[in-house]
Amino acid sequence: MNAQSTSESSEAYIALGANLGDREETLMDAVQRLDRHPDVTVLECSDLYETEPVGYVDQPLFLNMAIRVRTTLDAYGLLHVMQQIEKDLGRVRHIRWGPRTVDLDLIWMEGRRENTEELILPHPRMEERLFVLVPLKDVVPEGESSGLRPILFAALERLDGKDGLQLWKTCSWHSASAPFGS
Repeated sequence: MNAQSTSESSEAYIALGANLGDREETLMDAVQRLDRHPDVTVLECSDLYETEPVGYVDQPLFLNMAIRVRTTLDAYGLLHVMQQIEKDLGRVRHIRWGPRTVDLDLIWMEGRRENTEELILPHPRMEERLFVLVPLKDVVPEGESSGLRPILFAALERLDGKDGLQLWKTCSWHSASAPFGS
């Protein structure tokens, strides 16, 4: 499916992770690349959290974060932009859940539902992963109206506890392209 830009803008939430190289620099580079795309504006950035690997555990610790973006791309268009950024930053896929320079996952896009070979929305494992939920909590505003907020807080309550996750660094993001008050 080709990337489609629409006249309407949507808010989307993206989880980012990295455990190879300069993790923090790579994550911030990915955020800046997203923000520089003409159809994407990064509105808010979560804090960065250091987390233990899940699945394949014989690998370095991850840094994880989440961002809230506004985009005129459809979900597939945004996914393709994210995949190109991963590729440009050296992402190679050898081992499922294995080490990576960077990983960008489209978690939620205004309550849209997709279930194709290429994209599943909402992200199918979002509610099982503290390394997604805790950063996401940082960027989902109180007034969010697409239904993500109640799902997020219910999942956090079910998982109860922050084992394997600790605050690494506070992120203060201000995009030159985002209007004040966003």
